[in-house]
Amino acid sequence: MPSKSWDLLGLGCVAVDELLYVPRFPTADTKVRVTKRERQCGGLTGTALVTASRLGVRCAFAGRLGLDELTTVIEENFRRENVDVSFAPRAKDAQVPYSVIVVGPGTRNIFYSIEGQIGADDLLPDESVIRSARVLFLDQYGMTGNLRAASVARAAGIPIVADLEDVDHPRFPELLSLVDHLVLASEVAPRLTGETAPEAAASALWSPDRQAVVITCGIEGSWFLGPDGVVRHKPAFKVETVDTTGCGDVFHGAYAAALVQGGSLEECVRLASAAAALKAMQPGGQRGIPTRRQVEEFLRSGPEIY
Repeated sequence: MPSKSWDLLGLGCVAVDELLYVPRFPTADTKVRVTKRERQCGGLTGTALVTASRLGVRCAFAGRLGLDELTTVIEENFRRENVDVSFAPRAKDAQVPYSVIVVGPGTRNIFYSIEGQIGADDLLPDESVIRSARVLFLDQYGMTGNLRAASVARAAGIPIVADLEDVDHPRFPELLSLVDHLVLASEVAPRLTGETAPEAAASALWSPDRQAVVITCGIEGSWFLGPDGVVRHKPAFKVETVDTTGCGDVFHGAYAAALVQGGSLEECVRLASAAAALKAMQPGGQRGIPTRRQVEEFLRSGPEIY
């Protein structure tokens, strides 16, 4: 493969999350004391890129950024995580989404605010930047820009990994048709296929233009399908779960990292499953993302499965 400037180029959503930890969720009109609070960065693409970087992949973010204080938080976090932001267009109306996440025993609630333009820019980055990546990572934010970037990538033979949630966007089918590594959560897949069983949903989402379809189902594991047409199941690893915030984004980022590094479909799913499991043992969306060494040690330890 010819030399590339970046292993993984991401366009899409970044966010700043305020995490509030509570011993229990209140009933109506009652008070509950917050036991801990912290700020972390998040977002579908943002967390995926940080994950891939910690797993040893050269990453760049080229989605929209604003000019506000939250953008500074995002930029500083990306620099700490060795994710390049030099190609990210800045604009006053491109404000970073902000979330308050209340985490209690075994559950969480996310309250978020999105104001202004977010995600992929309509015209940037330049096509040469997109073609300089080995793998392109997208989510559904900034649909016009995502479609442009995906079209450029497909024409250049660059694999596309996507984290998609908003299936109701009028141009969603166009983007779906361009994604060749489709990794979807179990609650999203039935809305596209009408199939509630993950193995049936994976088969329904397959097309000859794809390289992989993966349906993630939390502790029930993942079902995946490749060009051989066989749906396989990867059980989830059993860990002591503290907080599932960001686990899906970590799965996507680890999958993309394994793809960059030449992993087979089964190896991509295995690495992604391990990274997501390790993240679930730590609070917040990004702090608990494991390094390559931590994932390899975890897999060598012979972890239990559900």
